[in-house]
Amino acid sequence: MHVLATAGHVDHGKSTLVRALTGMEPDRWAEERRRGMTIDLGFAWTELPSGETVAFVDVPGHERFVPNMLAGIGPVPAALLVVAADEGWKPQSAEHLAALAALDVRHGLLVVTRSDLADPAPATEQARAEIANTPLGHVPAVAVSGLTGAGLDDLRAAIDTLIADLPAPSTDEPVRLWIDRAFTVKGAGTVVTGTLGAGTLRVGDELALGNSTVRVRNLQSLGASHDSVAAVARVAVNLRGTPRTDVSRGDALLTPGRFRHTDLIDVRIHGDPADSLPATMTLHAGSAAVPVRVRPLGDDTARLRLSRPLPLRIGDRALLRNPGLHHVAGGVTVLDVQPPGLQRRGAAATRATELTKLDGHPDLPGELARRHLIRAAALAEMGVPLTPSDTPVATDWYADPSYWASLLERLPIEVAAYLAEHPLEPGMPLEALRHRLSLPDRALVTALIRPPLTTRDGRVTTAASGPPAELVAAVTQAFNGLTPFTAPEANALTALGLGPRQLAAAARTGLVIQLAPQVILAPTAVEEAAQALARIPQPFTLSEARQALNTTRRVAVPLLELLDSRGLTHRLPDDRRRLS
Repeated sequence: MHVLATAGHVDHGKSTLVRALTGMEPDRWAEERRRGMTIDLGFAWTELPSGETVAFVDVPGHERFVPNMLAGIGPVPAALLVVAADEGWKPQSAEHLAALAALDVRHGLLVVTRSDLADPAPATEQARAEIANTPLGHVPAVAVSGLTGAGLDDLRAAIDTLIADLPAPSTDEPVRLWIDRAFTVKGAGTVVTGTLGAGTLRVGDELALGNSTVRVRNLQSLGASHDSVAAVARVAVNLRGTPRTDVSRGDALLTPGRFRHTDLIDVRIHGDPADSLPATMTLHAGSAAVPVRVRPLGDDTARLRLSRPLPLRIGDRALLRNPGLHHVAGGVTVLDVQPPGLQRRGAAATRATELTKLDGHPDLPGELARRHLIRAAALAEMGVPLTPSDTPVATDWYADPSYWASLLERLPIEVAAYLAEHPLEPGMPLEALRHRLSLPDRALVTALIRPPLTTRDGRVTTAASGPPAELVAAVTQAFNGLTPFTAPEANALTALGLGPRQLAAAARTGLVIQLAPQVILAPTAVEEAAQALARIPQPFTLSEARQALNTTRRVAVPLLELLDSRGLTHRLPDDRRRLS
């Protein structure tokens, strides 16, 4: 299937033309048929001489209904621009053409209607001159009469030629179906319609709708049910269990996790100079129309603050319109859907310079250079493609190579500085290092660690790091003049500056054996105690061990318990012990 939109001034015969081509009534409302004027979007389809099927989105031509018209042409790849032979080029002809140009529609056909009422040549010449200055360029023209049928066969052939030149749709892309109608069908529930520009919809699919997840209950295209529908197509989607009040025109059905809802975007403007734009305008994207605040940045770049978030990607085309003046200011290309803040002095000017280098084509090296670090999911939402050769630096994190290299240089410096400031600690905590490097995830810190640095118990340290010289000196002085199994008194330790932190560090680095909070022995005490106890009769009591070791009960009790725990001694039921 192929989908075309009509465009043109009110009462130039767009609906009559669609009716003549398809035999179907595009005007859905009784009010439209009574007034003979299209108010909202209409839909009809037909089979062409080639056997191809073409569907038409018939849009209103009156200036009061331009938002409805823009909702119809937004997702459509080509258009029929309709001009009446007896009236020629009109204001809405110009506005509709400006809208097509703003949305970068590059495929179209000029249809001069009511050629039975006037010579179509002047209108054709004038319209083609106007169209030539837009991305549509030099389009074919066909003169027809919806009343007499003259020229309709030529028009069908021209449409066949037009759709043959359309680019092939991408059916494996993520789905973003902009909703242009939502209604309730008795017995089925909520149904939404739209033009599927890319991807494939299937019955049973789970799709994102705002913050909710919905399931496709049924699919129809051109009035028939299908298990799947591939782009490009007009499609009606029956949503399971979704209230009609939860969906409206301008919403979108999305492949989950593949689009970013954003209310702040940086854009390039194709049209009026950025500094000439009013502060408030309307942004038309897909079938959505939202008020936006405009902040000019450069000659042709601006930041837009949307009144509600839309699912946008880098490279999307949209349109800026001043509804008060009925003026299309131009098209926009989305350059960034997650732009940086502009709080600092000079930030706006710097950002304007950065935007001059962006062209709306997302690429991984460029995004990494600007953002330094980003997750795979965020890249997918922005529309940045990844290839099998693109390797994350940690879990699903991607990093700019030069930024990552700078982190590899900084990390050992930060660890060394921390250990110098905290010599008694067993290493720098991973979380402290994460904050020091301003990293968003601890996994990134772990991925940066290289020998001789190592991670142990949530801290980063060097394998060769030893106790500070001041601690070694204080411990040595504490044991001066003492027998092997005599522990320094608590007041002596305090006088030497050996408090709880220092003693813990000394024990951790092997300077002492800590039997209790303020009971320490030299590191050789365990082996020497075992040797001394081997020289007395077995088994032995606590008192006999204390005498053999020439120590106090304060030391003997925890020392024997340590020997038990290491398996050097075995405690008997009568509380005596023997060497193992």
